[in-house]
Amino acid sequence: MRIREETYWKWADVHLHSRCHDELLSDGTSIDVQVRLSRTGATQLFLGVYASHGKAMVEEYYDHRPGETMTRAMVWGVDRARALLTGDFPIDQTPMRRQA
Repeated sequence: MRIREETYWKWADVHLHSRCHDELLSDGTSIDVQVRLSRTGATQLFLGVYASHGKAMVEEYYDHRPGETMTRAMVWGVDRARALLTGDFPIDQTPMRRQA
């Protein structure tokens, strides 16, 4: 079970439809990427990386992904989450980071 942090709850809106990508890695770490269109039509993105026991390692919320469709934003978010986990983009150097 994921233990959601403040960033997720700022993202959450039951009235907006979102698409999601959930991925469980062999070590029990999980990735949660969600995209949606805001009420004004902006593409928004949430990504979360969670340890095997559910604690958030990183949660990020992008209020606006200019020029990106939901599909492109989803691909970018999944790639970013994987890069954070592999060390290709160190967690402590991520822009707009909300680290738990």
